[in-house]
Amino acid sequence: MLRITDILDKTQDYLSPEEQEMIEKAYIFSASVHQGQVRLSGEPYLTHPMEVAGILSDMKLDASTIISGLLHDTVEDTLATINQIREGFGKDVAFLVEGLTKISKITFGSQEERQAENFRKMMLAMSSDIRILLVRLADRIHNMRTLSFQPPSRQQYIAKETIELYAPLANRLGINWMKVEMEDLSFQYLHSEAYLGLARRVAQSREKRDQYTEEVKGVIRAELERFELKGEVDGRAKHFFSIYKKMEEQHLQFDEVYDLIAFRVILESDQEKSCYEALSVVHALWKPVPGRFKDYIAMPKANNYRSLHTTVIGPHGQRVEIQIRTRAMHEWAEEGIAAHWRYKEKQYSRGDDAEQIKRLRELLESQQELKNPREFMSNLKMALFPDEVYVFTPDGDVKSFPRGATPIDYAYSIHTDVGNQCIGAKVNRNIVPLKYQLQNGDAVEILTQSGHHPSKDWLKYAVTSRARSKIKNWIKTEERTKSIDLGKDMLDKEFKRHHLKFGSFAKSNEFKKILEEYELNSLEDLLASVGYGKLSPRHVVRLLLPEETVKGEDVPAEKPKKKAPSVSAPGISLTGVEDVMVRYAKCCEPIPGDEIIGFISRGRGITIHTTQCPHIHEFDSERLIDVHWSIKEKQNYPVGMRVICRDKKGLLAELSAVISVLDINISHAEIDTRQHDMQAICEFKLDVMDLDQFNEVVAALKKLNSVISVERVAGA
Repeated sequence: MLRITDILDKTQDYLSPEEQEMIEKAYIFSASVHQGQVRLSGEPYLTHPMEVAGILSDMKLDASTIISGLLHDTVEDTLATINQIREGFGKDVAFLVEGLTKISKITFGSQEERQAENFRKMMLAMSSDIRILLVRLADRIHNMRTLSFQPPSRQQYIAKETIELYAPLANRLGINWMKVEMEDLSFQYLHSEAYLGLARRVAQSREKRDQYTEEVKGVIRAELERFELKGEVDGRAKHFFSIYKKMEEQHLQFDEVYDLIAFRVILESDQEKSCYEALSVVHALWKPVPGRFKDYIAMPKANNYRSLHTTVIGPHGQRVEIQIRTRAMHEWAEEGIAAHWRYKEKQYSRGDDAEQIKRLRELLESQQELKNPREFMSNLKMALFPDEVYVFTPDGDVKSFPRGATPIDYAYSIHTDVGNQCIGAKVNRNIVPLKYQLQNGDAVEILTQSGHHPSKDWLKYAVTSRARSKIKNWIKTEERTKSIDLGKDMLDKEFKRHHLKFGSFAKSNEFKKILEEYELNSLEDLLASVGYGKLSPRHVVRLLLPEETVKGEDVPAEKPKKKAPSVSAPGISLTGVEDVMVRYAKCCEPIPGDEIIGFISRGRGITIHTTQCPHIHEFDSERLIDVHWSIKEKQNYPVGMRVICRDKKGLLAELSAVISVLDINISHAEIDTRQHDMQAICEFKLDVMDLDQFNEVVAALKKLNSVISVERVAGA
């Protein structure tokens, strides 16, 4: 267990005695309020804030940040109050601790809502002071290191949240070591078999790899000395998750991944030109691989990462990846924004992180209009997308976008009105379609027309969260107007059937009760709900009119409550919707075990999608409703699977045998062979009972030597 003396030893070189005294005081306070609390590991709870503070002191952060690490759980998990923190440790620490305290006293309808609000609160606080995020990242790192003590379901949830949100946030701030550790720890729990297999293969090839590493380092070092370039050469195996990602994306076996080692040349000179000199030395030694050179010095990444990357054909014909940077660039590459919170002469060096805070603030502002928690989280993940392209404005300025961005994203980055009125774009002086994907170095110009409006199809091409949220807002406003008009017409017709006017009931007490019961704020909300299909006109009439006035209707004497619906698809439970047809979407083919959501279609009932369905982002969030699996009797559900294998005789029989042993029916099979790489792509349609059974098939197939990858696909 880390001791307070360890933390004080780490900080004595850069903190004053008074600040160290405050850290010790915070330790005593934290120990007293957490007394008696234990973690799932059985250790005293105090070990957690101590480890968080230890990580922050390793990063050489200021006293307030380290104190906040010691106190970050006190307000949430003990009887301590923010006022106590303020009185004992000052306004700065109180502000940080308050920003770190999760939303624990508010009741939410779902885990997703709680997660969204916690992140929204953290992002808001972080935009004022980046140290809040640094403490939260240190907190998550230690929680991931001790994740083995959590039950399997929590392990999966926390690991998924870490790899989708916290690791990209660390990457956004340029803190590479945190990103790498979070990805590898998450990979260990999300794909445990693949992780163990990869770890075993890497360990087996270690001796040979170490010899090769020393050989390459020696050659580079000698050549740099010959040209009087001072610096160090480092070589290490790439982290597991990056190897796994490459194998999955390129359908490679482990033996086919040649660039397992990444070499770094870290130069003592602070001048950028020394990096280019070192690059010319490396390229004179070994032939560069075409298209594999990247200059992040001339055009830094969005997180301010600067370095030269090249891949060459090294000794023995193996591909070697080499990164070249100065010492200052390396410090930023590893520690990112944290490097600029070093305590220097009692002043914070904040100038260099102003751009980072500005970018994160912009990211947050684009999420402000989103009320739906699912939409907020989806857009946040998209906004943290790591790969970027750099394009030029007509004035010669550089703008960065996620890879895959289109002129639509560019247009909305200028102004909402420019985006809404966009009719086309010129790239490098040539007119391109709006679905054109921007490339590095493109010069972009947007063409607009007054009175033009966004199209729903734009959501298929827009990548940035800002563009998507602006398009959705415009569509939502249009859809709502249409739904209000449609809802009014439908209610007018239903009331006329009973020789009554709907308008005369709109101000009645019964009407106000309906609004309260269905959590609606106004008449327009009710009309929109009817127009969307969330409420039927007949149901509204039943709620408003006494039994005797509803002619020809068999209505109960008491006002009916929201009842369980009659649905056509078994295994689905809905809330607040009555008498509705339910069907499963073919675009994503949900099966029990998937997280699901319902989409209300006018005249076609409710379609059930998985929450990961790519089409969900295109839907109006007003028409999305919560649905749940409610399985009473076992039944089979269709699911598609794609298996990529090494082509050989008897392949189909081998795959079919594995699937049949698990008592799973194959309703359709299709095989396509590729001569150029001797691979076979096998697509199956299986009948499974749930996600667990599907995962069982995947695990069994992956054990076959001929199988390269297995993935779930829709519509196979």
